[in-house]
Order: sequence, then C-alpha cells, then structure tokens
Amino acid sequence: MPALTQLALTLAAGVALDRLLGEPRRFHPLVGFGALANWLEARLNRPQHGIARGALAWALAVLPLVALALWLRSTGGALAVTVDILLLWFALGARALIEHARAVATPLGAGDLAEARRRVGWIVSRDTAALSPAQVAAAGTESVLENGNDAIFGTLFWFLIAGGPGALLFRLANTLDAMWGYRTERYLRFGRIAARADDVLGWLPARLTALSYALLGHTRHALHCWRHQAPRWKSPNAGPVMAAGAGALRVQLGGEAPYHGVMTQRPALGSGKLPDASSLFAAIALVNRTLALWVGLSLLAGTLAWGWPHA
Repeated sequence: MPALTQLALTLAAGVALDRLLGEPRRFHPLVGFGALANWLEARLNRPQHGIARGALAWALAVLPLVALALWLRSTGGALAVTVDILLLWFALGARALIEHARAVATPLGAGDLAEARRRVGWIVSRDTAALSPAQVAAAGTESVLENGNDAIFGTLFWFLIAGGPGALLFRLANTLDAMWGYRTERYLRFGRIAARADDVLGWLPARLTALSYALLGHTRHALHCWRHQAPRWKSPNAGPVMAAGAGALRVQLGGEAPYHGVMTQRPALGSGKLPDASSLFAAIALVNRTLALWVGLSLLAGTLAWGWPHA
C-alpha cells in the first residue's frame, strides 16, 4: 500500500475515533502533560535567564515525548499504524470543541443567559459574568473559529506532514503556548519560545484554515476581511483564521471584551449582523464542513496514490 494511501486511511480512522469517543473522560494525557509543564516552570522560570530557561523547559516537555512517538512509529507495520491513529485521536479536539460550543448555543437560543454565560466561561479566557447575549455569542463564535485551527486543522496538517508524531508535536506546542505564552511579568521572557514555536508551527495551517473557511462560506467577503482585518490582530495566526471565519459567516466579531476586570478594545472582525445563537451554530457548521473537506481531500489523494502505477 502506498504511504500516502496508508496515511489518508489512518487520518480518517483517527478522525472517526475522535467523532465516536471524543476526548478521554478519565486520565486525559494532557492533564499529565500540564502537570509536567507546571513542574518544569516552577523550577526553571527565573527572570534573569527567562528566555534560555523557557527554551530548555519547552524542549524538556516536548521533545522526549515526540522522540518516543517517532521511535514507536519507526517499528513499522501494525504498531506504527496503531500509534498514528491513537496519537491523532489524542491530539484532535473536534468533538469536544463542537460539544462545548453547542452547550453555549443551546441555552443562549432558549433565552437562558445565565447558563450560556457559565458554559462560555469554560472555553474563553475573558470575564463572562456580565456578558450580553450578543457578547456571549461573539465569544463562543470566536472560540469555535480560532480553535477550529488550534484543535483540529493544525493537528491534521502536521499529521499529514509527519504522522502521529507531527500531530503530537503541534498539540503539545499549542498547549504550552496556552499555558506560558502570555505577555505578563511572569511569562514575558520565559514563555517567549513557547509562543514563537506555536506561531511557527501554526503559520501555514492557519492560512489553510482561513482559506477553507472562505471557500465554504461567503468567499468574497471572507477574503476581503482576511486581507484588511487580519493584520490588525495581535496574533499572526488567529487574525487570518477569525477574520476569514467572521467574513465567511457575515457576522460582526471582535470589538470590546472584558479581561481581568478591564474592558479591552480589540480590532473589528467580519461585518454584517450582530452575533446570536444562530451565529454560533453557523460557526459549528462551518467547522464541520471544513473537517469534511480536509478528510475528503486526504482520502482523494490516497485513492489517487493507490491507483498510480508503481515500479
């Protein structure tokens, strides 16, 4: 079987496993990884050597696990296929993202603002206690669009590049960015390498995700928003993804949002109607269509590779 065909089939199997089982309910590996990251940060984060120690902590947290995955995969045969499928299942967060988003959209659509605020607080870092219905919808929609790249499409991209170890590398790097990549006094220097590594690994997948959103939504509007709004966003990867996604949905995102008791003014994203529960459901549908597109194209490539004459 051609390598591309096998890779496409294992990708489809990993996506199916995530769809069937979701994330592990107990003993999630990322919980253990988070504990390891906290242990390393507590012992290595020193202001006078922040960048170097942050780089060391990143390497100690990520590289041994990726090396172990590479070694297990190098054995070939059924074990390598199993490793790829299990690592992709571990690294993907498609079902979890959709479940969390629906848990916000359903009460919001039913008029239960308190429950919608509570549930959106599980997936965003902003203050949610006093959000209006439109602000709850905006927070949830932004999270779905951005995490579509972080939890799904970036993982699939690196799986196609390097199999299960590639998916693992991206997920661990993204997790460390979420833990250490803050511009605070504590993490400004220590977390710099974690933030830059995530930016580098996510650069191309983010733009492929943005293009996919554009192709599967209001294309011309999405491309216009990507071109004109994304450069104003602080994150080089979140900007294109959310601008294109907001444009594809024809919804207004960005703007004011409360963080740590302070109202922060962010650049505008998209245009059109104010977000509501239907906007959040539309974002979920866009992510699902994009996932179907990526899996379909992978299987098509695998099918063509299977039918190509081999020497």
